[in-house]
Amino acid sequence: MKTSYEFIVVGCGGLGSATAYRLAREAGAEVLALEQFHLGHDNGASQDHSRIIRLSYHLPEYTALTRQTYEAWADVEAESGVQLVFKTGGLDLGTTDSDYLDHYADAMRAANIPFEELSAREVMKGWPQFRLNDDQRALYQADSGLVDARKANQAHQVLARAYGATILDQTPVRCIRPIGDGAGVEVETDIATFTARRLVVTADAWTNQVLAGAGVEWPLTITQEQVTYFQTPRLREFAPDRFPIWIWHGQDILYGFPVYGEVATKAGVDVGGDVVTPEVRTFEPNPRSYDRLHRFLERHIPDFLGPILYTKTCLYTMPPDRNFVIDTLPDHPQIVVAQGAGHAFKFASLIGKNLCDLAVHGETTEPIGAFNITRPALTDPSFPPSFHI
Repeated sequence: MKTSYEFIVVGCGGLGSATAYRLAREAGAEVLALEQFHLGHDNGASQDHSRIIRLSYHLPEYTALTRQTYEAWADVEAESGVQLVFKTGGLDLGTTDSDYLDHYADAMRAANIPFEELSAREVMKGWPQFRLNDDQRALYQADSGLVDARKANQAHQVLARAYGATILDQTPVRCIRPIGDGAGVEVETDIATFTARRLVVTADAWTNQVLAGAGVEWPLTITQEQVTYFQTPRLREFAPDRFPIWIWHGQDILYGFPVYGEVATKAGVDVGGDVVTPEVRTFEPNPRSYDRLHRFLERHIPDFLGPILYTKTCLYTMPPDRNFVIDTLPDHPQIVVAQGAGHAFKFASLIGKNLCDLAVHGETTEPIGAFNITRPALTDPSFPPSFHI
């Protein structure tokens, strides 16, 4: 068995699979990717059919990357022949005095992203599925939609292997050991101890566990979240060509999708679950999150509802500022780390490209400076948590 590689990736979810693909394009058989569970598992954050993809975002640090994100997904679609991104248009909804919507509008204007500002009446004229009050409004961005998470992960993995990469699932990492002065890393597993010149860690909820061997522990909050699929009887009204993805920005943040992946609509509450660890999380639906979601849908999108097909859980892993981490470890520059903060899948293919650049060249041309490891959210114990996006 080959045990020495140029590059090792730990974690084969959304970010790790994308990184393995990008590295394999550069280094072929010198890439090893390790996944502790089986590929496509439900234990983390990258499973299920769909994730929202959008140009709209709350901060210019993100809108500076959104166009490149679509380009990165287009590269994978062109090479694989598999459609991954489906544009439905997207609505960011809230009240007329919503600061959140103002932040979104300001960030899109700064990035020259086209969007429309709509009153409640205009929203309901365009999409009569909604029931809004006069004190509510929306921003509409036509390029928003969904990215098929399950197909995206598989496409990245298949293409990585086609370039010569080795992907080993059901191979948990027991320990990593940096080799002096940035010379490399040892990665201990049950089947072998592997060595690499560069290590990329995309372990999400297991980030601190993997980085312990490098003396790193970040203040990460892990929550168990969920989405529910509803078998609406109004299927045609909620088809992707007639109904957009949507996000409600209020005291609760809620979001939803048209019919896709299952013959059902899908919605959830963002950061609506309980704080957990990977060891104690359950896969059982949270009735409190579901009740908040159902009340909102019953009031504002009643025909979205129908018999429950199922509720699916996942984990969010978030730094206190809920911003990404994309950086090299200052004390161990041979180790590159990404942490997705519970909203990174839409950026996965681009983040994989950034991580490849950092591992191969030590830098990337993308503006990722805001996602550095030395920022106060990760280094100042008194930094107040804020999980709204």
